Amino acid sequence: MIWFYIIIGVIVVAFVVWFVAHQRKLRLRAHLMQEAIRNHDFTFRLPTHGLLSGERAMQETLNQLGETIRQQVSQNEVESWERLTRVLTHEMMNATAPITSISQSLLGRADVKDTPLENGIQAIYDTSRHLSDFVTSYRKMSELEKPVLRPVDLRSVIDDVSRTYPQLSWEIHVLAGLNVSADVGMLRQVLMNLAKNALEADAKKMVVNVMDHDREDLSQHSQVVLYIGNDGQPIPAENRQSLFVPFFTTKRTGSGIGLSLSRRMMIQQGGMLDLADSPYSGCHTAFLLSLASL
Repeated sequence: MIWFYIIIGVIVVAFVVWFVAHQRKLRLRAHLMQEAIRNHDFTFRLPTHGLLSGERAMQETLNQLGETIRQQVSQNEVESWERLTRVLTHEMMNATAPITSISQSLLGRADVKDTPLENGIQAIYDTSRHLSDFVTSYRKMSELEKPVLRPVDLRSVIDDVSRTYPQLSWEIHVLAGLNVSADVGMLRQVLMNLAKNALEADAKKMVVNVMDHDREDLSQHSQVVLYIGNDGQPIPAENRQSLFVPFFTTKRTGSGIGLSLSRRMMIQQGGMLDLADSPYSGCHTAFLLSLASL
């Protein structure tokens, strides 16, 4: 009989030890997620192994909630920039239109031809035309049509883009038949923008991989994440936060439209475009492109 009580006592002690350790683990999880939110890191994902069924369901929901919050924050950011640029482009067009018209009129006057004034007025006219053309092109690009989502073979689209840029050596690790829900035209444009940026950064190689997830979580993922890296010049640390801000560019001839527009295209398709924190070996710059899986 005494052995029965000893066994029961051991079981109770073991349960208490497990329960205390388990509660400490849950408190640590709560602290990590709280810190992630406080630091605006909505990409956090905590593993679900070692949890009870109800706790596992809660953790999976929180992991997905982080992704949802990140997408909503990015969507609000894009919409804010769109409202700002809409006002700015309107004011810029109002300001440049009379300058272009007046300078063009002055260039046609006989008393201006072949005088020292002609070169100065010509410079004013050329600059105002360039600014007007830039604003007009941005307005057209920013007025995107609603995406038409349908099943798209991801490998097929990537192969098409790789053939468009034969100057780059492509390493593509994406299985044929991997379908995603996307607007094929928008997706192709985003991939072309990334390839074009890589060329402008003196890249020689592009690497495209499908990001792997933990095996136990594969059924929980509603998105396919592409890693798109290149060996071009790295992006300086001080520019990383502003990379998707409209009009921000480090290129002498750049417009600062490509990446901000690409992110907007991805958001409209229910996806996302982000800069990867740590590129793979052999790559200096990398992006993460998320798409809804099928």
